[in-house]
Amino acid sequence: MVNLATPFAIRVVASLQVADQLAAGVHDVNAIAAAVGADPDALDRLLRYLVHQGVFTEDGKGHFDLTEVSRELLDRSPAGMGRWLDLENMGGRMDLAYTGLLHSVRTGEVAYPVVHGLTFWEDLDAEEHRRFIDELMVVQGSRTSPQVAELYDWSAVTEVCDVGGGSGILLSELLGRHPHLRGTLVDLPNSPAVARQLFAERGLTDRTEIVTGSFFDPLPAGRDVYTISRAVTDWPDAEATRVLRRMAEAAGVGGRVLVIEVLPTDPQVPYATSFDLEMLVTVGGRERTGEDFDAIAADAGLVPVGVYRGRQGLVLLEYACAPR
Repeated sequence: MVNLATPFAIRVVASLQVADQLAAGVHDVNAIAAAVGADPDALDRLLRYLVHQGVFTEDGKGHFDLTEVSRELLDRSPAGMGRWLDLENMGGRMDLAYTGLLHSVRTGEVAYPVVHGLTFWEDLDAEEHRRFIDELMVVQGSRTSPQVAELYDWSAVTEVCDVGGGSGILLSELLGRHPHLRGTLVDLPNSPAVARQLFAERGLTDRTEIVTGSFFDPLPAGRDVYTISRAVTDWPDAEATRVLRRMAEAAGVGGRVLVIEVLPTDPQVPYATSFDLEMLVTVGGRERTGEDFDAIAADAGLVPVGVYRGRQGLVLLEYACAPR
C-alpha cells in the first residue's frame, strides 16, 4: 500500500512507449533504449523490476516481451492506459497532483497549482492538453449522452442550452435523436472550435448556436432546459452554487435545470473510489450524493422535480426555480 516504485515505473514505460517497441518486435534493451531515447542501463533496471511485477517478461538473455498487463499500454486512445499514464500528457499531470495531497489536506485547497505552477484550467491553455481533454470528453460523453437522450422526456422541449458543453457531444446527441430540438452551447473560447466541427459533421449547424462565455456569468435566457454534464463535480460548493444560480436565472419560471452526473455506488457514497481525492487535488471539486446536489441547488434557488437513473451510476437531477 505504500510502494510508489511500481506506479511511477509503469508511468515511465508508458511515457517512453516501451510497449509499442516490444509490440513492433524490438526486444533487446539496447535497441529499445536507442529507439525511445533512454539510458540503456537505467532502462534495463527499470524493466527488470517490472518483470517481477508481472508487467513484462524476460528470457534470461536480456530480451523483454509483453504480458497481458503491459498490452494495456498499447492503447493510446484518449481513455487508454498508454496515453493516460504518460507523465508528459495531461492524464499524467493530473495524477502528479497527488504529490500535493499533503498541502490540500492541510489547507483544504487545490494542489495542482502548487505542483505545476498553474491551475488545471490554465494548463488547458496548452493546445495538446486541451486536445487530450476534448477527446476524453468525447469518449466519456459517447457513453453517457445516449442515455440522457433516452431517459428524459424531450418531446415537450423546444430549446435546450448545454452549459459548459465543451466538445458538443451531449448537444449533438440530443439534437440527433430529437430532430425538433434546437440547441445552444455555452463554453469558454478555447472549446467551441471542436463543437463547431462536430455540429458540422453531423449536419446540425443550422439548429445550433455557440455562445462564448463562462458559466459564472449571465447565461442566454429563455431556453426550456439548461443542462450541465459532469461539470458541477469540478467545483467546490460555493462555485458550484454560483453556476446553478446562473442557470436558474436563465431558466426562469417554467424552465428546467438538468444536472447530469455519475454518482458513486451505494453504500459507500461518496468515498468508495479515489475520485473524490482526485477532485480535491486537481481542481478543488468533490464527489456528491444526490442529497448533496439538492442542497447546493436549494442555495441556488432551485427545487427538485425529478430524478432519472441510468446505467453505471448515471443520474439526471431535474430542478425548477423555487416559488417566490
